[in-house]
Amino acid sequence: MNISEIQPGMMGLTIKGTVKEVSEPREVNTKFGTQTSVANAVLIDSSGEVKLTLWGDQIPKVKVGDEIEIVNGISKEWMGEIQVSVGKRGQLNVK
Repeated sequence: MNISEIQPGMMGLTIKGTVKEVSEPREVNTKFGTQTSVANAVLIDSSGEVKLTLWGDQIPKVKVGDEIEIVNGISKEWMGEIQVSVGKRGQLNVK
């Protein structure tokens, strides 16, 4: 699937792209009452770009310039932007 085709609320996404940027991680409290790190990345392909949310141990795996694939990911809209994440059942592959 091309990045430009992603809509909010999609599940089972498989997308490939290049990491354009990665923000510094920040600590957040989850809805489950635990604390974890979160960082935002921008993933690009020939059709466009999308914000990728990285959680916990995913963060150190991803660097600017990496080719990555998200398998079984999810999308949502947050503050007017479409965001993609791996979710609980998804997979992040760095090539």
